[in-house]
Amino acid sequence: MSRVGRKPIAVPAGVTVTKNGTELTVKGPKGTLVREFHPDITINVNESEIVVERPSDNKAHRSLHGTTRAVLANMVTGVSEGFTRQLELVGVGYRAAKSGNGVTLSLGFSHPVEVTPEAGIEIEVPNQTTLIIKGINKERVGQVAAEIRALRKPEPYKGKGIKYSDEVVRRKEGKKGK
Repeated sequence: MSRVGRKPIAVPAGVTVTKNGTELTVKGPKGTLVREFHPDITINVNESEIVVERPSDNKAHRSLHGTTRAVLANMVTGVSEGFTRQLELVGVGYRAAKSGNGVTLSLGFSHPVEVTPEAGIEIEVPNQTTLIIKGINKERVGQVAAEIRALRKPEPYKGKGIKYSDEVVRRKEGKKGK
């Protein structure tokens, strides 16, 4: 049995979970998330916890069991606390500036790069070299952070580029002279 799938999900105060067939709606102080789940997986909703069960031990059901439970737990955490991802701009002249809802990035190109987040995602710029991406959907927060990072990945020689705050860039030694 899945170790992750077996654990019940605690529903904090202020969060309501409603089930409509295979669709689950999670409402909390930060917002509302709706998601459709696989019909084979059974989701039991009580007032204080959610339990995910599978019908059999075949491979497809085992893999869906843990995944469904993890996605549900992220939905509950998202509407109650939210998710953040922090990016750092490393390099001379690499900077970020808030412009309206989006961000303008100077990344060493001949032009500034404009990034406008989708609905439900917020980008903060506490200083010129730091970006904080916030939202209630963990999947979307991570995707927006990955798309911004892909604009200029950190390179291994000087470490210049956009990196996650907790990322360690493996550095390479440069060319050796005679």
